[in-house]
Amino acid sequence: MASQNKDTLRVAAGLKATVHNPKVSDEAKASANERLHQMGTSVEEPASKAHKTDADVGGYDEGYGEENLKELEDDVQRYNQQQLGGFKTTLKNSNASEEKKQHAKQVLEEYGQAPGQTD
Repeated sequence: MASQNKDTLRVAAGLKATVHNPKVSDEAKASANERLHQMGTSVEEPASKAHKTDADVGGYDEGYGEENLKELEDDVQRYNQQQLGGFKTTLKNSNASEEKKQHAKQVLEEYGQAPGQTD
């Protein structure tokens, strides 16, 4: 009786998710497909997801453009510099433990940023 009060669209969405979930057993998928068929609903992938390529999901694509790749590289370098700056700050922080300061010093040395060295 409680199932009569459920929103059939939400039930169908849950069943479709079950069918597409790789962690769900084949038996559960078959059961979900059967229930969807009984509800008069089919399990079809939306057109927007049907033909995804590596480039569509963030993979490298030759047509991506050199300026975009350069911008990405610049972002990564800026991020790394910010991280190294955080380690340098840790060395000067009176509230940081000796263990944290030692780790920060080790990381900075690994990246050729000896403590006290400026960029």
